[in-house]
Amino acid sequence: MLAGASAIFALVIALLALALLRPGIGEAIPPKRWLVWGGLAFPGAVLSALLVFALATGERLLPHPGSGAYVVEAVPRQWAWTFRYPEGRESDGVLHLPAGLPVDIRVIGTDVIHSFWVPRLGGKIDAIPGHVNTIRLLADRPGTFGGVCSEFCGVGHTDMTFTAIAHAAAEFEGALAAATTAVTTSSPSDETLR
Repeated sequence: MLAGASAIFALVIALLALALLRPGIGEAIPPKRWLVWGGLAFPGAVLSALLVFALATGERLLPHPGSGAYVVEAVPRQWAWTFRYPEGRESDGVLHLPAGLPVDIRVIGTDVIHSFWVPRLGGKIDAIPGHVNTIRLLADRPGTFGGVCSEFCGVGHTDMTFTAIAHAAAEFEGALAAATTAVTTSSPSDETLR
C-alpha cells in the first residue's frame, strides 16, 4: 500500500510541476477527459487493486479451525495479562510466539471488556466476559513487540500492557520452557473452552 500511495503521490506531484512549469500544457485535453481518466478510471483501478490485495491478505490472516496454527490463550484480568500455552505452561505479561508461523490467540473474557492488541503484528480483538474470540498473529521475524489493552477497563487501564516476543522457530520450544512456568491445576478457561 505504501508503494502504491508513493507512486500516486509522485504522479500527482509530477502533474503539478508540469502545470506550474509549463502553463497551458493541458489546454488541448478536454476537461471531460481529465475527469473520466484522472477522476474515475485511475482511482477505480487503484482502489480495485487495493481491494484485491486487502481481501487476499485478510483471508490469509483469518483463524480457521484445524489450520495447524499454534494456539495460545490470552486471559486478561484487571489489570494484567496471562498467557497459556498448549504444553501446559503459562506466562504473565509476556506472550511468546514462534516467528514465521501463524499463531491463533484465543482471547478469553473474564471480568470486564478488554481488548487484545499488538499493533505491529495485527489487528485487535475484544475480550468479552463469557466469550472466546480468536485472532491470528504472524511475526515475520524474531523480535520484541509491545502489546496493550485498547479498551478502557478501569483505573489501571494505562498500565495493562504486555510484551510479545517472537523467537526463531528453531529456538521457540527452549525459549518457552525457560520463560514460563508449568501449570499443574486445571485453568479457569477449561470450562469456557468446552
